[in-house]
Amino acid sequence: MKSWFRRAAAMACFVAATATAALADNYPSKPITIIVPASPGGVTDMLGRLLAQHFIADSGAQVVVENKPGANNQVAAEYVTHQPGDGYTLLIGPETTFIVNPTLYFHLPYDPVEGFTPISGLVQIDHALILNPAVPANNVKELIALDKAKPGQLNYGTYGVGSSGHLATTLFSEVTGVTLQHVPYTSFSQAVTDVSTGRISLWISTVGGTIGHIQGGKLHALAVSGPTRAAQLPDVPTFDELGVAYGTDTSWYGLFAPAGTPRAIIDKINADTAKVFETADMKERATQLGFRLVGGSPEKLGDYLKSEITKWADVAKKGELVPN
Repeated sequence: MKSWFRRAAAMACFVAATATAALADNYPSKPITIIVPASPGGVTDMLGRLLAQHFIADSGAQVVVENKPGANNQVAAEYVTHQPGDGYTLLIGPETTFIVNPTLYFHLPYDPVEGFTPISGLVQIDHALILNPAVPANNVKELIALDKAKPGQLNYGTYGVGSSGHLATTLFSEVTGVTLQHVPYTSFSQAVTDVSTGRISLWISTVGGTIGHIQGGKLHALAVSGPTRAAQLPDVPTFDELGVAYGTDTSWYGLFAPAGTPRAIIDKINADTAKVFETADMKERATQLGFRLVGGSPEKLGDYLKSEITKWADVAKKGELVPN
C-alpha cells in the first residue's frame, strides 16, 4: 500500500512538472500586461514602456502597459496580487511598493513579501537635487546657508507622502540640518512644471525624469547621488564629492509577478529580460534616461529587498514618517 502511494505521489509530481513545463513552452500565448504604479510621463512609466517595446520586438507577443497610480503605489500592487499567477500580469515595482510602504503603514491591502514573486532587477536611477533657477543658490553650500538664514522659507515637491523623493529629501534634511516645507503631488508632470516655474523651490527627484529640463536650463541641478557622476550631467558633482553625507542611495525598480507564478515562467521572463538588457538600443536608451541596468536572478532581487528594509525603516522613523 505504501509503495502504491509513493508511486502515485511520484506520478502526480511528474504530471505537475510536465504541465508546468508545457505552460512555459507555450508562453506567451496571449497578451501580457505590465502594470505601472504611476501616471503617464514619469520615470516608472517610461521604464515600463521601454521594457514592453523590447519584449514585443523579441517575442512577438502583444505587451500592454497599464497605468494604475494611487495611494503610494498601493492601488497597482493590490491589483496585481489578485491576478492569476500565470505570467500574463507583471508589475514594475519601485522601492516604495516593497520597502517604504511596509514602514509607513500598519495595514496594507497587499503583502509585499507573500503576495509577489520576484523576477528580475531592472534599473537603479540616481537622485538629483534640483532647484528652480530663481532660487539664489549656486551650490549645496549656498542652499544650506540660504535655508538657515530663513528657516522654513524653502519648500520642496515630491510624488506623494512616503515616495522615494520624500524619503530622499528627509535624508538630505537630516544630514544637512535644513528645514524644508513638504508639498506632495499626485502628478509627476505637474510637480516638474511647478519646480520649473517657481511655485516649488526644489526637489530631489530621479535624474531620468528631469534630465531634459535640466539640460534645457529650466531646472538647476546642484548634486547627484550614486557612486559616480551621472553620465548625462558630467558637470554636476556627487553628494560625496561635496562632503554631504547623503550616501550613494538611488531609486531602484524590479519586475514582479503575482505569487504562485510557476518557476519555469519566472525563469523564462528573467531570461527574456536579460536578453533585452544586452541589446544596443536598450543600453543607449538607458544611458539617455539615466538608468543603470541591473538585471540578475530572482533570488538576487529577493535578497536585495530584505537588505533595504532596515535602512529605509530607520530613515522613515528619524523623519517622523510614522505608520498610520
